[in-house]
Amino acid sequence: MNPIVYVDVDDTLIRSFGSRRIAMSHTVERVRELREAGVPLYRWSSGGGEYAGESAREVGLEHCFIAFLPKPQALIDDVPVQRWRLVELHPNEAATVTSSELAERVRSRQ
Repeated sequence: MNPIVYVDVDDTLIRSFGSRRIAMSHTVERVRELREAGVPLYRWSSGGGEYAGESAREVGLEHCFIAFLPKPQALIDDVPVQRWRLVELHPNEAATVTSSELAERVRSRQ
């Protein structure tokens, strides 16, 4: 089973330096690889759906995402977040962790 992956925008897909926006190439590459592997991808951002969509288009990934979901600020769930089978991948790790390795990390938490 493929993991469901949420991808942040700011300092994950794109890094801002003043008025300049620079694509985080390793993350962009990994998102493309995950999409090709059939992984369901959702973009999310505190900046909202329109901003996240524009950012995905800016780096050529608009076709990779199923939808936008806002980052939650509150959660109602019977399972505490600490017990979720959640794997976090920092953007700096995107250069070295393949989609199959990410899937394996998720499987190992189940």
